[in-house]
Parts: sequence; C-alpha cells; structure tokens
Amino acid sequence: MSDDPERTLEEWKTSMQDEHDTAIANPDPDASHEIEGITQVSYRYTFAYDADSDSLEQTDRTQVDEPREPELFSCACGVRGMTRAEARDHLGALDD
Repeated sequence: MSDDPERTLEEWKTSMQDEHDTAIANPDPDASHEIEGITQVSYRYTFAYDADSDSLEQTDRTQVDEPREPELFSCACGVRGMTRAEARDHLGALDD
C-alpha cells in the first residue's frame, strides 16, 4: 500500500467506481430487480408556546416545495447510487 494518503484514497475511489460500474453492467439474473428513488419534501412548522405546560405546541404545517425527481436511484438487488441513465443501463443489461 502507498505511503501517500491522497494516492491511496484515489486508488480506493477508483476501485469502488470500478465495482459500481461492474454491478451496473452485470446484474445478477437470479436477483430481484426493481428500481426505486427517494426524494424529500420540505415543510414549515409553526409553534405556539404553552406557558401552562412550558412547551411548544405545533399550530401549523405548510408544505414549502413539491416532490422532485430523485437524483439517485437504487435497485432491489443492492446496487445503490445510480443516475437515471445508470439505472436504465442496469435493467437493460438483463436483456443482453
């Protein structure tokens, strides 16, 4: 192993990227494959102070943005962190 931490880190990143690319291009034909993505929606909460109980009580909740298209996708087989194109390639490789 290299004594240069930066080089070691770059080697690790390259190795991980190679594994990721291989998993995308060579899906296990016996595994279950279903693509999913997660997105978050933000809410604004307002609170009132209740002096009797010395607590904050929620008074309102307003959604402040709409759900967006996920940026990263995962497959039920365990491949994570794929772009839309990589997810498409992953499922397309099942037909090859």
